[in-house]
Amino acid sequence: MENQQQPIKVNKKIYEKELERLQLELVKLQKWVKKKGLRVCVLFEGRDAAGKGGAIKRIRENLSPRICKVVALGIPTEKEKTQWYFQRYVHHLPAAGEIVLFDRSWYNRAGVEHVMGYCSQEQYEEFLRSCPEFERMLIRSGLILVKYWFSVSDDEQEKRFKERLATPMKRWKFSPMDIKSREKWMEYSQAKDQMFSYTDTKQSPWNVVKADNKKAARLNCIAHLLDQIDYEDIPDEEIVLPEIDKSKGYIRMPISELTYVPKKYE
Repeated sequence: MENQQQPIKVNKKIYEKELERLQLELVKLQKWVKKKGLRVCVLFEGRDAAGKGGAIKRIRENLSPRICKVVALGIPTEKEKTQWYFQRYVHHLPAAGEIVLFDRSWYNRAGVEHVMGYCSQEQYEEFLRSCPEFERMLIRSGLILVKYWFSVSDDEQEKRFKERLATPMKRWKFSPMDIKSREKWMEYSQAKDQMFSYTDTKQSPWNVVKADNKKAARLNCIAHLLDQIDYEDIPDEEIVLPEIDKSKGYIRMPISELTYVPKKYE
């Protein structure tokens, strides 16, 4: 369990050291979740370029993809648009022994869909009414639900957008929707406040991560997540590698018959 009293100033050395320590704790948590059959669902929301993806990447980095899964849904299909709104998200909820990280979630309706006019006012209002009930139902079923909102200032967001535009390996992250999110900064702010007023409940609170400092935000998020589950370290079983039984008479195929990847590096 992580419980720091005084914030630590983060530089590169401290960040790498703390990240390694916290990621080791995540591995312990993963084993506990699997052994106890827990169902853990973590939602990541926030403005574009707030750092949600970076935090998810660091959480997921050393965990098994069979236990810890990332869900990042695209635009709903025509069929999905006719379904109960939460239906396509329910499909991705964790089974026993799984952790699911939602890179944006059902809260799309309270944010981008509402601000950009992709849903009706009636659909929006129904979401605000039904979402707290939906989440209470999930929690009553035994699911562990943790919600994070990554908060970034307008100046920092602009800085990150410009960096994306100037960096070929990050350029793909920038979309026309990012431009709209800058144009409608105030509308998104109002939508977020309205969303919080309905869905920041005692049973399922929003945990706000100050994200202008990416490295600190990642560490704070992971440390907080570890605090949400009372886990224990499960000792690894001792494994003894067996000797290779070479008595079966195996003869390797001639190397000349194999197709190797060209050796451009050595």
